[in-house]
Amino acid sequence: MEKNYLIKIAYDGSGFSGWQKQPDKRTVQGVLEEAIGFFTGQDIRLNGTSRTDAGVHALGQCASFRGDFSIPPENLLKAVNSRLSGGRAKRSTVGDVKLLSIEEVDPGFHARFDCAGKTYRYVIDNGPEEDIFRRNYTGRVAEPLDVGLMREAAAYMTGTHDFKAFQSSGGEERETTVRTVSGVTVERQGTDVIIQVTGDGFLYNMVRIMTGTLIEAGLGRRTPGSVKDVIDSLDRANAGPTAPASGLYLKEIYFQEK
Repeated sequence: MEKNYLIKIAYDGSGFSGWQKQPDKRTVQGVLEEAIGFFTGQDIRLNGTSRTDAGVHALGQCASFRGDFSIPPENLLKAVNSRLSGGRAKRSTVGDVKLLSIEEVDPGFHARFDCAGKTYRYVIDNGPEEDIFRRNYTGRVAEPLDVGLMREAAAYMTGTHDFKAFQSSGGEERETTVRTVSGVTVERQGTDVIIQVTGDGFLYNMVRIMTGTLIEAGLGRRTPGSVKDVIDSLDRANAGPTAPASGLYLKEIYFQEK
């Protein structure tokens, strides 16, 4: 009998053309569907919660899929992770994608449509010299950032607003650009500046544009209060640049209680 499963995934996005399956490109969805299908003998179709872009990483991406197979979830988890790490020829016990969990869920559950919110993390390397080994995992700002000014600017981003000014063109058409951001934090950890954004949903490149705008505030290139004017303008041209994909992590996904 066909069952419904929820998987939680971590991945290093630097070697992928994003989450969504595309012809002749290496994607997270494509790699996972192949690995799960190999062991289940099924044509697996994953419904991912978030369609992360090329170069974006995940600490807690989620997806659901249906299948009719007898392998216990814990055994499938081990088998798929072994294949993702290279199988018998592996040089490591982990690849650039890892299943964190597999569980059977209610037949009506859908990882995308039952999502109630997400938290994204953006990591900025703000040290005096760029670290060559972290260039695929951080955004880079060489000039010192004023975290206090960034926090002031972030306060204007919280709440329910029309975030049209923080949306890049080219994404999926949305019925509304109104979103609720429940929290934006800015913290300095050593030479890194960490931004975390939690909300009920996000527009295309919204977190990266929010980050670019906060960076401008931190560099003194815009006042914190100007963020309100950007939101009110509904004009992408008034917001900051889109921060590089390399610093963005999908940290956590929250689902509706049923």
